[in-house]
Amino acid sequence: MEKCFLPILMFFILGILSGSVVKAEDPYKYYSWTVSYGTASPLGVPQQVILINGQFPGPTLDVVTNDNIILNLFNKLDQPFLLTWNGIKQRKNSWQDGVLGTNCPIPPNSNFTYKFQPKDQIGGYTYFPSTAMHKAAGGFGAINVYARPRIPVPYAIPAGDFNLLIGDWYKSNHKGLQQYLDSGRSLGFPDGILVNGQTGTTFSGDQGKTYMFRISNVGLSTSFNFRIQDHKMKLVEVEGSNVDQNMYDSLDVHVGQSASVLVTLDQPSKDYYIVASTRFTRKILTSVSVLHYTNSHTSVSGPIPAGPTYQVHWSMQQARTLRWNLTSNAARPNPQGSFHYGTITPTRTIVLSNSAYLINGKKRYTVNGVSYINADTPLKLADYFNIPGVYSTNTIQAFPNGGAPYLATSVMPASLHDFLEIVFQNNENTLQSWHLDGYDFWPVGYGSGQWSQASRKSYNLVDALTRHTVQVYPNSWSVIYVSLDNQGMWNLRSAMWERQYLGQQFYIRVYNPIKSLANEYDIPSNALLCGRALGRHS
Repeated sequence: MEKCFLPILMFFILGILSGSVVKAEDPYKYYSWTVSYGTASPLGVPQQVILINGQFPGPTLDVVTNDNIILNLFNKLDQPFLLTWNGIKQRKNSWQDGVLGTNCPIPPNSNFTYKFQPKDQIGGYTYFPSTAMHKAAGGFGAINVYARPRIPVPYAIPAGDFNLLIGDWYKSNHKGLQQYLDSGRSLGFPDGILVNGQTGTTFSGDQGKTYMFRISNVGLSTSFNFRIQDHKMKLVEVEGSNVDQNMYDSLDVHVGQSASVLVTLDQPSKDYYIVASTRFTRKILTSVSVLHYTNSHTSVSGPIPAGPTYQVHWSMQQARTLRWNLTSNAARPNPQGSFHYGTITPTRTIVLSNSAYLINGKKRYTVNGVSYINADTPLKLADYFNIPGVYSTNTIQAFPNGGAPYLATSVMPASLHDFLEIVFQNNENTLQSWHLDGYDFWPVGYGSGQWSQASRKSYNLVDALTRHTVQVYPNSWSVIYVSLDNQGMWNLRSAMWERQYLGQQFYIRVYNPIKSLANEYDIPSNALLCGRALGRHS
């Protein structure tokens, strides 16, 4: 009897354990998206746009921290296509990053299934096409990563969520814009600003209730200032960081950045202007939407609220007021400030200077004198299959050297767990915006003129927020700290798409010679192969 009972007991225990494992697994969410062309008239002129499931902008991804996203993307365009998930860190998984350095583009009439998690992340993000000039035609949308129910957020749950995808827009076809750039010319000044694919739209709410406005700059080149007539905005989250809840009359949002504000409808019952206008531009473009109180019978009236125009110092001062909320939880039940970035000595300092040059008679943009060109094989595949000659790790240097500019497929090597100080030095008269895939980072300092070691005295080493995109003001510098804890091949690029397309980007290869699934996932079984990786076996 005892011999018979033990196997039954073991079977019962194993059944409980296996059941608990299944129950503990993070949820799966499945999506099927089709990318196609369509016609729209966002600025009053019919033009070709990129639709996702027939929508412009594309569908919103509403997910919860650590959800497993399985997204099958069908490409019905006449060109290869990729989506990148702006701000999603792709932990140990640069295979899913969706840029040309990590993925083969999806050929026309083909599909690829992305598989990734917003691992230990919360907040508002976006996705957009990373290929050619597709971003100028649409294909972008919002990603909302909500906290798990057992993780409290540091504010009362709002009555509703509004996504505002705001960005500059051109009337020209994206292929025509690409030909402009390929010929060595610039895109010129945009034709207008869109909000959710329109020149303006209406957002409705009940008087006395509070709503969250998730604001993202999905444009190609232009910062904007956002404001709501007669209403204060409480900033609560920036690119995954819960922040000190300061009140703002208006907020600057630069290309590639996102921010979430709470707005209480505490004014008399009527309609109010919602305004986005360009910053640091001689000509001011403005988009006007409407905040409609549901019990309102009075249309918007009066002058449109004016915003700042060129005031660089004003914007820099506002940027310094964005601080991490050190007492709140984020994606996990521990305070956001428990990682004391300010007490860590950087292992390396890297100074990156952006410039515009003529190379071979055509306009190009550079980082430390190197203008990036895409290889015929994704760098990640070249790395995995040990294919030589695809990229170079000795072209781009850690400091500007003043040499003649040149073209290269540039990769900067780094070691897993390096802690970097990266200085973005902008000696041009235009504002720059820089994004790093695979990470968030601490923007610890902003300043005018040339950065020097003495500039470190002005760093915020206590409560700088974390984010994925940082602005660099004209003739100024910005500094970030970043902990390289995510192995892979990661794109560091200008978020301003003309500059990215014409070379202002490179890749950081974060590497550990000991191969381990604890550091990085293996190549996906469905990975597309192209270029010199074609015919290899994953």
